[in-house]
Amino acid sequence: MKMKLLTRLSAFAVAGALVAGCASQQGTNTAVGTGVGAATGAGIGAIFGGGKGAAIGAATGAAVGGITGYNWQAIRNKISGDSKGTGTQVTEQQDGSLKVNIPNSISFDTNSYAIKPSFDPVLNSVTQTLQQHPELIASVVGHTDNTGTAAYNQTLSQNRAQSVASYIASHGVPAQRLSAQGMGQNQPIADNSTEAGRAQNRRVEIYLRATAQPGQVQ
Repeated sequence: MKMKLLTRLSAFAVAGALVAGCASQQGTNTAVGTGVGAATGAGIGAIFGGGKGAAIGAATGAAVGGITGYNWQAIRNKISGDSKGTGTQVTEQQDGSLKVNIPNSISFDTNSYAIKPSFDPVLNSVTQTLQQHPELIASVVGHTDNTGTAAYNQTLSQNRAQSVASYIASHGVPAQRLSAQGMGQNQPIADNSTEAGRAQNRRVEIYLRATAQPGQVQ
């Protein structure tokens, strides 16, 4: 499966810069998924450090910004129910996307981008949602605290986002519906001077965005 993903999409450094540029303007609570159209419909991918492997492409330019008025209630209830007790938060965003915020305590060990078994229920729920709703695309964003160097944290966050996107793709979701990006320590949501704050900053966010109303995708 990894080889298939690698052959389907090219890894361009400029693509990562384009997506990062869009994301940096979004703020901490809005979906970086608006960057998925940066290549105006061309599939783009990025492979960062650590030899993680599969290139995950961005969705088409036509999907930029998604659509408004999508009813997330059933999907939100499903993911919230499947991830109960994990600390995962599922919230609708002002831009119309659905954010799944996963704490690092269930997703990755320190300095690792290997997915922990405790992360599986959340990932499986998101994967099932994408399988059942072909009108949805997903943007995976990795974040760290400020412990260590900025360069190390950037690479670690990218590898973690890539691990999540690769997991979803390996379970049958087309790679062109996925994007992966690391933000390193650049978008904290809590005070990095405290352990509690650093724990909140270590997270993975999955943004789901609708490209059409249900039943409109053939």
